[in-house]
Amino acid sequence: MTPTDSGPTLQIDIVSDIVCPWCIVGFQQLDQALKQENVLARLRWHPFELNPTMPPEGQNLREHIIEKYGSTLEQNQQSRDRLTKLGAELGFTFNFDDDSRMVNTFAAHQLLDWAETQGRQHPLKLALFKAYFTDQKDVSQADVLLEAVAEASLPVDAAQSALESSEHVAAVRKKQKFWTSRGISGVPSMVFSGKYLVTGAQGTVTYAQILQRCLAEAA
Repeated sequence: MTPTDSGPTLQIDIVSDIVCPWCIVGFQQLDQALKQENVLARLRWHPFELNPTMPPEGQNLREHIIEKYGSTLEQNQQSRDRLTKLGAELGFTFNFDDDSRMVNTFAAHQLLDWAETQGRQHPLKLALFKAYFTDQKDVSQADVLLEAVAEASLPVDAAQSALESSEHVAAVRKKQKFWTSRGISGVPSMVFSGKYLVTGAQGTVTYAQILQRCLAEAA
């Protein structure tokens, strides 16, 4: 986050997946709280795969949700409508239709791991959320990932090399294991100042209260 004053900078770790709508909702709520409280924060994104066995061709999103969670068509539509409305209120656009698909996100996490070494992980994460939810692009495909890389002002050739490297495969697996070994089983999961865990998208008010507590302890 861009510094706005000379106060302490808080560390916030966010475990998430690109295809998780509540992850971008939670971030947008957190971002509002940071601005509202005028708090400096260093955000680090960490990998989590909602569907690690998703095949390369992906799956129709509505079909996937109904199979995985046992929801009805009506419940699925209500959830989409709720997310679309909530997203609009937070300044983020969700676009869902009958052709929306769930896709594998491991390659995207590889690139995010690489982008962290370039100091541009956060803008890439936001570009990937936009690519998937707003532009309805398949973020398992290399060309889509590299478009997001360019949007995040990262070098495309280096990103291509990172996708082809086993280095970031191992790093993502290691980070996933680290977080699951500490009890993370769902996303978003946010850790404030290394000690306060908040799961789910909890709203701007709740995040503001946690930020205030962390600031008070850091003073």
